Amino acid sequence: MAGARVTGNAEARVAGLVYDSRLVKPGDAFICVRGLHTDGHLYIPQAVEKGAAALVVATGRTGSAPPLPNGWLQRNALVAVSDPMAAMAPMALAFYDYPSSRLTLAGVTGTNGKTTTSQMIDAIFRAAGHKTGLVGTIEYRIGDRRMRAKHTTPFAVDLQALLAGFVEEGATHASMEVSSHALSLHRVDGCQFAAAVFTNLTPEHLDFHSDMQDYLEAKRRLFIDPQYLPRHGERVDAINVDDPAGPEIARGALGRTLTYALDSEAECGAEQVELGPTRTRFVAALPAGKVAIEMGLLGRFNVYNALGALAATVGLGIPAEAAQAGLREMDPVKGRLERVPTASRTVVIDYAHSPDGLTQALNAVRQLAAGRVIVVFGCGGDRDRTKRPVMGEIASRLADQCVVTSDNPRGEDPKTIIEEIVAGIPAEARPRCEVEPDRARAIRLAIEAARKNDLVLIAGKGHEDYQIFADRTIHFDDREVAEAVLREIESEGSG
Repeated sequence: MAGARVTGNAEARVAGLVYDSRLVKPGDAFICVRGLHTDGHLYIPQAVEKGAAALVVATGRTGSAPPLPNGWLQRNALVAVSDPMAAMAPMALAFYDYPSSRLTLAGVTGTNGKTTTSQMIDAIFRAAGHKTGLVGTIEYRIGDRRMRAKHTTPFAVDLQALLAGFVEEGATHASMEVSSHALSLHRVDGCQFAAAVFTNLTPEHLDFHSDMQDYLEAKRRLFIDPQYLPRHGERVDAINVDDPAGPEIARGALGRTLTYALDSEAECGAEQVELGPTRTRFVAALPAGKVAIEMGLLGRFNVYNALGALAATVGLGIPAEAAQAGLREMDPVKGRLERVPTASRTVVIDYAHSPDGLTQALNAVRQLAAGRVIVVFGCGGDRDRTKRPVMGEIASRLADQCVVTSDNPRGEDPKTIIEEIVAGIPAEARPRCEVEPDRARAIRLAIEAARKNDLVLIAGKGHEDYQIFADRTIHFDDREVAEAVLREIESEGSG
């Protein structure tokens, strides 16, 4: 590892890589990562006590830890690097023997659409007969075995272990979401992508990125940094050029570019688009010819997601017939325009938690609703505050009625967050907007207000089954709450 300085036993053997001192086992290397709330250097004594064989520390930094035990350095290694977080990836790559080099790996980046597009790619790979791995916001999956996701894109140690597990279990293809955090924090360093997809770029994560240009540059890394190219063969770069950032990314892309769009000139497009209440149909115009697509995923934005998945997979040589079958047979994505089964009301759950996401979701459900659209939404605490009034304005303009509530307030006062959302709602629209900080009660208000042919959109949490407060995290699932309210209403109606 370039620039590393080893003190002690440079021949010390390492059994595993760990960045959480609570998980250290005898023989592990403990990587002292500095996070937002704590510093791994402070936990060196615990790691040593648990039998760590190596410590990876920042140069000149051991925190407030006491001196290492006598004789520890004779048996073990202290590795000083400029940035332990950045060093984690090359260590993990070497430890797990570069697993992405043995996979056909597709990475999807962008503000919205990462989850659905990566699952579409997975469905197409599977339809082509490949055993697959999936890494994303909702879950990690190998074949049909599912694991709960901790991060959209895991830390480098966890990611390389996961990819190595895919290889060990016989997977040949994999798709993964690649977040801007992952690119900025070196989580995917050294991954060899056979395909990369850019979905779109809209304001988000500005509590982490200094501005939109910084956010864009983080996304561009996947396309312009040669470390992400496959060692053998050419990468396919599928880029949405309807998005304003798309042409800029396409100009710098190092792979074989396949642009896609609905409104602009591109190599991959869609004709005869039919956005129905239960199915979406269109003809994909691809470089090799036209392919009729039918799928159960709804909304115009899912046509974009499908085009990105088609460009990536067909560009990799997957037969068009497999792409057709994969999209046709694909299950709905949890928490993405997901209908709650009910006879009395139309209720849809979506993960939309950004201005663009909320706009896309409301535009999509407007096409599904015969009557009014009622939306329940909030904004997360300890996150970008600038989007709150923007989302308030969007909801009041695109929905007939809205209920403003809490969505993972974290360390902030939910009422303060709601006040900042309401500040964006024009005075003339305020009579159509209610405020209810208790999310369960807010969902009940919206469903009870719905009449026949109305549609209720519960936005913001999607697949999440928790609510984060300053002092606790509780189980909370929008779908479960909605189902309980609907059962009660239907029971009262039948009585």
